Parts: sequence; C-alpha cells; structure tokens
Amino acid sequence: MKVLILGAGRVGGSLARALVNNNYDVAIVDQDKTALSFLEEKLDIMTIEGHAAHPLSIKKTSADEDTTVIAVTSNDEVNIIACQVAKKQFNVKKTICRLSEGSYANDLDIFGENVIDMIISPEKEVMKHLKELIIHPGTEQIEKFADGNVNLVSVKAKKKGKLVGRELKELKEDMPDTNAFVASIYRKGKPFIPSGDTLIKENDEVYFISSEASIDQIVNEFRDKKDAYSRVMIIGGGKIGFSLAKELEGDYKTKLIDSNKERCSDLSKKLEKTIVLNGSATDEDLLKSESIENIDIFCALTDDDETNLMSSLLAKKMGAKRTMIILNNPSYLGLVPGFIDIYIAPYRLTVSSVLQDLRDSDVAQDVLLKMDTGAEAIEGIVHANEYTSNLFGKSLKEIPLPEGSSIGAVIRHGELLMPDSDVDLCINDHLIIFLANKDMMSEVEVLFRKS
Repeated sequence: MKVLILGAGRVGGSLARALVNNNYDVAIVDQDKTALSFLEEKLDIMTIEGHAAHPLSIKKTSADEDTTVIAVTSNDEVNIIACQVAKKQFNVKKTICRLSEGSYANDLDIFGENVIDMIISPEKEVMKHLKELIIHPGTEQIEKFADGNVNLVSVKAKKKGKLVGRELKELKEDMPDTNAFVASIYRKGKPFIPSGDTLIKENDEVYFISSEASIDQIVNEFRDKKDAYSRVMIIGGGKIGFSLAKELEGDYKTKLIDSNKERCSDLSKKLEKTIVLNGSATDEDLLKSESIENIDIFCALTDDDETNLMSSLLAKKMGAKRTMIILNNPSYLGLVPGFIDIYIAPYRLTVSSVLQDLRDSDVAQDVLLKMDTGAEAIEGIVHANEYTSNLFGKSLKEIPLPEGSSIGAVIRHGELLMPDSDVDLCINDHLIIFLANKDMMSEVEVLFRKS
C-alpha cells in the first residue's frame, strides 16, 4: 500500500519510520529541506520539498486511488485543506487528518462529505493516558480495548507486593471473584509467556488484562498498597498541560508551572482550582517554595524533551514521589530507566492509531506497547476463512500461535471471557492478543482476514 505523509515533523518522521518498518511504500512532503534529507538518508523513502497542502506537491508523489494520505503538520487548517485537495483532486483511497483543535472534529462533513476519513489527536490521547495512570496509582501503562471495557495494564512488581515471591496461580486464590489474566511478563527486559507455576520476582514488569473495576485490586497484588496520589504538579501550560489540569483539579490538589507570563495569566482565568505559577521548572527555589517534597506526581509536559528530563530529575532529587514526562525523541529512551518513573511518547500513540487503520485484516485496535522492542497488543475479529475453518469449536489453547504471543482475553457478545481451557473459538469473537514483537503480526493476522 502507498502512504503519503504530509509533514516531516516529529509525528510525521515517527510515522515514516514505523510504516517503513511495516513494509509500506512511503513518501513524505515538507518545506523543511533538512528534515527531509535526514529521513531520505535514514529510511530511503521519496521526499518532496513543498507545501503540504499544495496540489503540485501532492502531484509530485504520484498520489492516486491506491494511496492513503496522512496529514500531520502542526497546523490544523493546513491538514484539512491537504485532505480536501488529496480527495477531490487526486481521488486518494483514504485520508487521515491530525487535528489539535477539538471543535473541528465535531462535524467533519463541513469540510466536504467523506473528505476526512479518520482524525488523530496526539495531544488528546496523551492527556487521556496520563489521567488514567494518575487515577490508578502504581500502573505503568494502561491500554483500552473493546470500546473501553477491557484494559491491558502494565505494573512493576515491588518487594512489598503480596504476590512477589509467590506463584502466579495464587493471584486467583487471593481474588477468586476477579477476572484477570496475565498475558506476558518482562524480566530484565526480556518477555516471556508465564504459566500458573511462574514465580513472581521483584521488578518483573507484568502485563495483565482485566475490567476497569478490577485494576486497582490487581495492581495491589504486585505493589505496596500505600501507593496513592493526591497532589499533582504539572510543568507546561500547553494543550496537554492545561487539559490535564482541567481534568484533575476537581479531585486532586493541582499546581501548574509555565515560563510564559501571558499564558499563565490566561490559564489562571480558565482553571478554577489549579494554582498557576509563572517560573522555570528547573528553579530549585521555586520548587522548594511549592513543597516539591510533598508532590505525589510530577508531570513534565512541555514541548522540550530536555526541559522535561532535567526538571523531572531535579524534582525526584528534591523529593517528588513519582515522575511522568512526555518524551518525543526516541534517542533519549536509554536515559529513562532508573531516573524517570513513566514516560509517554506521543508518536507511539499516533503510530498505533494509524497502523490499526491501515490493516487489511479486521483489526479493531492495534497498540504498540514498546517502541524499542516492537511489542504489540491487538484486538481482532475472527472471521471464517481458509485458516480458521478448522479452528471453530476448538479450545483457545489449541489455536496455533507463534512463540512469544498469547491470547489475553475474548470478548463475545460484549462479555469479557478469560482464555481458559474450556473456552472454544467462535466466529465473530474479538480476541485480544499480546505479541512480543511485530514480526509475529503476519502469523496472527490470518485469524482476522475476512476471506
């Protein structure tokens, strides 16, 4: 499939890398010659220097009815016009449009019927993920499937956790009425599919599937129950920082620091309970005066990775209990372990959204869990085809899957089922499958082909 990316910034560059790695034919348009040269050299893709919404730029890429256009410049209006030009003038197969302003998404038909097929909003997705991690203390990652009814949660086992030093099957003994399934465990950076006899060790990164109501109870099996948040400090008053403060200020004692005085004045009018402070996130005196040692969650959410990293390191040194940051540059990933508690990469969320929309099979959701290893989790809908015809009626345990992948849950007629040995495969089942790396996708995807 041909994919045309309009915009070679952080989002566009990350998409180009991910799509090339997934064997898509990629071209990219931007006015930044340096960014294009870098991508052309690293990825060996077609690059066009020009305005993203100009017909001539799009024409040079040979866009046609077999092309999917992804407009991800930092300007909403440019992205909208680019999609209009691509659809109306070049009759492209599909358009995916990045929109930061939420009001644009309320009625896409005002831009033309079927002009924009899908919207992506990295800022909104980042805010939602941050909020989930704060609401559920101790979680490292939360991904939602089945329209939000099923959660894939990552938690790091700590020394004081009830289940640490015990076998995994004892989780069911501790919580007999709770539906949960551990899909994978990362131990010293390497994944494996656990069994009931697996002994849980300190610092194991455990991925489990459960309903929303059971998350905290299960997390408490692997961590100290004392994890609880009430005080939050946010660095950066941009779209993400502001929207997160707005979401949290009713239930948490929230402070927001921004270096722009005018922005602070505007934020103080829009936020009701949040304390807005003008200053530098790396000002030790400011952090000390705002009792940084009492802050439960320190969220560094500026557009500058260095500011996020340095302010979080300082906050941690001064007593903040837990740090979360936005990290845009993949090169910094090696600095995170041991220093930053949680990082969210906006490009990971964007790549996940786009990949699931480009799949030829019936994949309702595709989530990249780890950009460095390629671990994924997908929700696919089982259809009758050449591969599945002899699998219906058989136990889920009999479904041939590549080593390192596992079925984490089944959603059947809206009901969550754990993959026990007595659950048989049925047509139209939604399977949530964990894959240790993307190379397994082709072997798993055959389950979800419509013919």
